[in-house]
Amino acid sequence: MNNLQKKELIDLLYSELVPALGCTEPIAIAYAAAKARQVLGQMPEHIDIRCSGNIIKNVKGVLVPNSGGMKGVGAAAVLGVVGGNADLALEVLSSVTDEHIAETRKLLDEGFFSCQLQENVANLYIVATVNAGGHTASVTIVNRHTMIAEMTRDGHIIYQLSQYADMQKEKENNKPWTLTMEGIVDFANTVDLAEVKPLLDSQIEMNSAIAREGLSNTYGAQVGKTLLDCYPEDVRTRARAYAAAGSDARMGGCSLPVVINSGSGNQGMTVSLPVLQYADKWGISEEKTYRALLISNLTAIHLKHYIGSLSAFCGAVTAACAAGCAITYLAGGTFEQICNTIINTLANVGGIVCDGAKASCAAKIASAVDAAILGHQMSMLGRSFSGGDGIIQDNIEDTIKSIGYVGRVGMKETDIEILHIMMDDVEL
Repeated sequence: MNNLQKKELIDLLYSELVPALGCTEPIAIAYAAAKARQVLGQMPEHIDIRCSGNIIKNVKGVLVPNSGGMKGVGAAAVLGVVGGNADLALEVLSSVTDEHIAETRKLLDEGFFSCQLQENVANLYIVATVNAGGHTASVTIVNRHTMIAEMTRDGHIIYQLSQYADMQKEKENNKPWTLTMEGIVDFANTVDLAEVKPLLDSQIEMNSAIAREGLSNTYGAQVGKTLLDCYPEDVRTRARAYAAAGSDARMGGCSLPVVINSGSGNQGMTVSLPVLQYADKWGISEEKTYRALLISNLTAIHLKHYIGSLSAFCGAVTAACAAGCAITYLAGGTFEQICNTIINTLANVGGIVCDGAKASCAAKIASAVDAAILGHQMSMLGRSFSGGDGIIQDNIEDTIKSIGYVGRVGMKETDIEILHIMMDDVEL
């Protein structure tokens, strides 16, 4: 891998592995709302949110951080208006006070907020519109949680992705995805760690802190604590428990930030915490641990590229696959064994559905990590599933594309029906 290719992957890591406070979908709504107030220039009299079904799905059941236990689109949007700091992006709610929470509850009771489902748009789509004193402002976010596509004031566009940016995006969308598992492992083995160490240090520090918080206190269904209480005290249990506990806390409204992966804090914790538990148990050097984390982070991004940002495919599966790869790397596994870890995991739990962000995400993470550890153990013994076993193909890259097709295309209707059930639109 040449220096230009390494630079592209370093840039990719720095764009993907960013801190976020709370579940990224309600935070994206809060960010859009706070930005809309900033554009309006005064406290709004009303806010309206229009968003895609996937946003509604991932916001309905999760506690908004620093909200005093509130859930839903309304809580996220109004809290963003009242106490959000738009300049902090995915940490927009980090400075919320008790007074802001009380004001949010009051405004929600007074009909300050409205929400509409926007159909036939990108899976990640949010428009926040605020008005006051005869003036109106709107902020539109598309495709990425902080990607502002347009801002308007009184019907006039004051910001829009520039023609150059649009051309660049179109170019990127049309440009073939060149990342491969071979390239990922080569990069991890050869990159100068000084260029990525600050990023990985933040991931280790933040994600470990929220896992400890989840294990020390009562959040959600306490999946992480249950694993430690009921299963043998070994590295496999700790790997699952720490990842699950981080999700327990995060889905339960914990105000600690995490470093995300592929737009998701749950995925950011899943790609890192199991790897750290195995590195600690096996006495792995700091250098090799960092290189394993590079494999895990980039593998998750690689798999998720073919699925898309939001879908009915549970991202814990791809993130756990990635963690399993890194564990195989820590164990001295060959490139073939690293790839077989992905194959073994996808052949096992490739069908877990995403029915929104909520407490049970922690259990799905635990199940996916367990499958990834089994996949790792099989691969180290020279055992793996073969091409033709279901969606498994004859090589690793085609297998990754295969699962991507299932998540992106095959589960599209599943995604719609899950949303209908969650919104009580079907007769069961």
